[in-house]
Parts: sequence; structure tokens; C-alpha cells
Amino acid sequence: MSDSIKHECGIAFIRLLKPLSFYQEKYGTSLYGLNKLYLLMEKQHNRGQDGAGIATIKLDIKPGNRYISRYRSMEKNAVQDIFSYVMKKFAAVEKENPALLKDANWLKENISFTGEVLLGHLRYGTHGNNSVEACHPFLRQNNWMTRNLVIAGNFNMTNVDELLQQLYDLGQHPKEQADTVTVLEKIGHFLDDENQELFDHFKKEGHGNAEISHLIAQHLDVGKILRKSAKTWDGGYTISGIFGHGDAFILRDPAGIRPAFYYQDDEVVVAASERPALQTAFNIKIGQVKEIKPGHALIIKKDGTVTEEMFTEPVEKKSCSFERIYFSRGSDADIYKERKKLGQLLCDKILEHVNHDLEHTVFSYIPNTAEVAFYGMVEGLHTYNRKIQRDALINSRHNLTDEDLDRILKTTPRVEKLAIKDVKMRTFITQDADRSDMVSHVYDTTYGLIKRDVDTLVALDDSIVRGTTLKQSILRIFDRLGPVKIVIVSSAPQIRYPDCYGIDMSRMGEFVAFEAAIKLLKERGMDQLIHDVYAKCKAQANAPKEEVINHVKEIYAPFTPEEISAKIAQIITPPEIGAKVEVIYQTLENLHEACPNHLGDWYFSGDYPTPGGNKVVNRAFMNWMEGKNARAYV
Repeated sequence: MSDSIKHECGIAFIRLLKPLSFYQEKYGTSLYGLNKLYLLMEKQHNRGQDGAGIATIKLDIKPGNRYISRYRSMEKNAVQDIFSYVMKKFAAVEKENPALLKDANWLKENISFTGEVLLGHLRYGTHGNNSVEACHPFLRQNNWMTRNLVIAGNFNMTNVDELLQQLYDLGQHPKEQADTVTVLEKIGHFLDDENQELFDHFKKEGHGNAEISHLIAQHLDVGKILRKSAKTWDGGYTISGIFGHGDAFILRDPAGIRPAFYYQDDEVVVAASERPALQTAFNIKIGQVKEIKPGHALIIKKDGTVTEEMFTEPVEKKSCSFERIYFSRGSDADIYKERKKLGQLLCDKILEHVNHDLEHTVFSYIPNTAEVAFYGMVEGLHTYNRKIQRDALINSRHNLTDEDLDRILKTTPRVEKLAIKDVKMRTFITQDADRSDMVSHVYDTTYGLIKRDVDTLVALDDSIVRGTTLKQSILRIFDRLGPVKIVIVSSAPQIRYPDCYGIDMSRMGEFVAFEAAIKLLKERGMDQLIHDVYAKCKAQANAPKEEVINHVKEIYAPFTPEEISAKIAQIITPPEIGAKVEVIYQTLENLHEACPNHLGDWYFSGDYPTPGGNKVVNRAFMNWMEGKNARAYV
């Protein structure tokens, strides 16, 4: 998209079901798990560039020996930095005694990160302190092996205040107010409870303490712990965790907001945020990858038993549609088709805006994520063009000259690459005016393809959030080419509402659609509606989240989508350009037609899949009214 936003984190989980010596013998390396973890993380690097981390756990380690290893990084290339750090340990072994690199048992006993359970995380820091301490995985440590907990996830909770209060009521005192802490401590609390219950049970049966530790590891009820922990969670989440002795889980929220996929055979159980990462890393077919069901947890016991258990009642599935439009890689077979469909479904509206004049219209896109939707749009244009050619041939078949035939057949959509993403300007530019000028050159263009003062230029973007880059850079550059009109097309609907499930879109003032609606209200003398909505939001500020209504919908209600699009076009048009600017957005109906299995559209419709969403959107509006530049949730 032209406006860069931070979004979604990514997870990678691997459980080796065989001894390390098996992988040494079959694949020629005891580092099979680490190598695959690196691949899974690299193939999902789009999901997090603010930091990364990994953790591994060794199974059946003798007391007194380290069995949990963790390393996190905030370097520019965090994944490479992490694995360079890890691999130096093995490089040192190879230098001193190469034969030991083939001794799986020796490596496990002596070198960190040679565990059978591996967890990786890629982080986008949407808010708050962007430090290495904020990078996953998180640890909750204890001298009892079965009380240790490692978690990492792609999640955001809307009700952190409520969850923190519950921890206070349990007698805990969390060190900070963050959803990562509340999730870690909530699971940790019920993990402790389960350990204590089992200890008391086996103690009554007369078992010794050392024996009880093994019995707890065998009988720990992971599903029970997760059911108790998630009872009051409100948010979108995929969370992976490992207990110190080796039990592991990957759980998904009840609406299926965040994605989670897994693959299992007799050698490994692996999970990731994106399906193609699993396909590539393990060379498997699409049908072999399964989706973790909403409200369910994939549980892998230490003995290798794998189950998928419901930990909370699933609700109507509202998987994130933005994953399909933009966030996930387009290499997923279904996402690729869906993005093409999004482009194709825009053709009728685009043709209306250019008066069906293919001869004097050039079609392009904003690199790079809009490219697949652009292919779909071009296919739709060719379909329209073939119909026009067919009708012309049929209508002229009795008196068709060779010149007429050539003219009809050579008509084709003019498709060109006009926007070129050049470089990312650095912040060494300190003066605002200089910085603005530099930002305007992030994109460049291809000259000589537009007929000056004759052609219309149509450019497809996958979404328009703030419109800043369009105004500061892209439209200015396109105007240099001399088109009579520039039509910016978004393959996503108008972004009207904040996200509260992990995307960096939480402030109302950041949305150009909201800015357009406010301007329209003021221009039409409807200012009072703004204050009425504020009063309604304020009245529900302390109401239970289950009773809260999204009152911000009333801001948009007086206007058609076309009216808001027209106002957006005015807002993003630089005053000095000569071309007329128009903006086209995808419709919600077309979005659902293109992505029928991913109906989570709250950023467009305001229909949040959890009660906490309504509370967040009202708070975001109140923050805007009160001039607070703050996120609407903790």
C-alpha cells in the first residue's frame, strides 16, 4: 500500500517427534530443527521487521543442566542476527572438533539451542516501547520444570484493564500494563494451579517428590489450563506456548481473527501464521496444511501425542480480510486468487470513470502489494475489450474493410508500470520542509508513456489509509506526466474505523475517510452530530463492553460512499497539480464476494467481532475529540 502501516506479528513453531540422532542420520544434520525454523521465519519476514526472537527447549535433560535457550534481537535484519548468533556456537565446535557436529547426543548435552521444541517470533511493534524486552518469546521461569512457560504470539487484547484487575484479584502484581504480560501471567497462574493440584494428588498417593515431577509432566491437562486462562480474553490472537518439560500448544481466538496453520507427520509437528511458509519449508502440498479451528488449540504433549481441543466456544468466524488484501504474502494459492478477484470486481466502476475510453486511458498500479490485484483488473479489462471487439465485428460484418478489422483488433487496454518505488528516505533530514521534499521522491515514474493533455491515468492501490503518500508524492509525480485526469483505485473499501486486534491503525484522525466525513458534516452545517456522537460515547465509557454500541457509525451515516470518496479526492489532491483527481474504492459487497471465507471487515464496516471492539472505537473517537494522540486500548 502507498501508506506504510505496521501490522500483524508472525509465529513459527516446530516440534521434532524423533530424537536428534534421527535427523542427523536421515538429513545429515543435527540442526534440522534450527534450519527449518530459520526458513519458516525468513518466509514470514513480511510479518515483522521491528524485532524477532527464538526459544528452544530440550527434552529429558538431567537436573542441573540448562534446557531452555532464548535469544532476541532488534537488529535491522533480526532473523539473520539471531541465527548468526546461534550458529557461531556450532562453528566453534566445527573448528575445534568437526566430528562432534555429527554427534547429536553430545550437541544436545553441551550446546544451547539444540532442543526438540522450537519457537520463533517476528515482531511488528505497533505501539509502546520498541525495545528488545518487548520482543517475544517471553519467559516465566521457575525451578520446577513443569512450571516454566514460554509464549509468543500474534495477538492484541482489547480488555487489558479488565484482565489486569483479575490478576490483582488473584494476588498478583504484574510489572507492567501490557497484554503480553497479562496473557503470560494468566496462563502462568493456572499452570501453577494445575501443578499444585497434581502435586497434592500424587503426594496423597504416597509418591516421592522426584517421582511426582515426572507424574505431573505426564498428567498436566493443557486444555484445562487454556480454558481457564482464556475465559475472559477479548481480542484477536494466535498464541503459541511451551511448558518447560515439553508440552506445547498453539491456540486461536474464537472468531478466527488471526491466522494459524499447521502440518503434522511422523517426524514433525509444525505451525506458522502463513500457509506458504509451511509449504516451502517442508516441501508439502497445499492439502497437507491444516488450519487451526477458531476457539481451538493444537496441543502437543511431551510424549508426542497431538490433539486439537476446543478451549473456548467458537463464535461466528470473522477472519481478518486485511490479511487477504495486504498483510499475508500473495504466494498463498487462495490469497492470490482473491486479490485477483478484488481487482477484477473494480472494472465496471473504473470503466465508468474513464467513460469506457480504453484508447485514451493508461492503467498502472502502486507497487508492490497491489500488483496481484492489478493482474485481476487487467484480466477484467481484457474481458470487456473482447466483448467490445466481438460486438463491433458482429455489427460490421457485412461491410467490414481490412482497415476496419485492423482498427478493431488492435484496440487493447494500455497497461504500463508508471510508479516505481525507489528508496526509503532516512531521517537524517531534520528540517520539516526538506524532509517533506525528500519523501516526495520515494516514488519515481516512467516518462513518455502518457499523451500529455489527452490521456487519463488509472492507478490501483491495495488500500488507502491516510492518503499522505498519495498527496506528498505519487499524485505530484503522476501529474508531471500531463494526464488530464488521475483516477486512484483502492482494491479495499474505505478504512473508517480503528483496528484493535494487532494492526497499527488505532487513531481516528489517521483515516482520510474519517477526515472526509468530518469535513462533509461541517460543510453541510451538521456539526452538532459530531458532538452528539461524542456525548453518546462518553455516556458508555464505563459501561460493560458487552453493552457498548459503536456510535461512530453515525458519523458516516449521512453520506454515500461516493460522497466520501469525492471528498477524499479533494483532500489528497495537492493544490498545485493540473490533473483532475478522482478516487474509487472497493465495495463491501465485492470484498465479501472475493474473500468469502474471511468476513472480518470491522475497519471498513465498524462491525467488530468482539464486544471490546465497540469500546475501542468509541474511545478512539473520544480521544480525537479531546485532542489526545493516544491509542484507544492498552
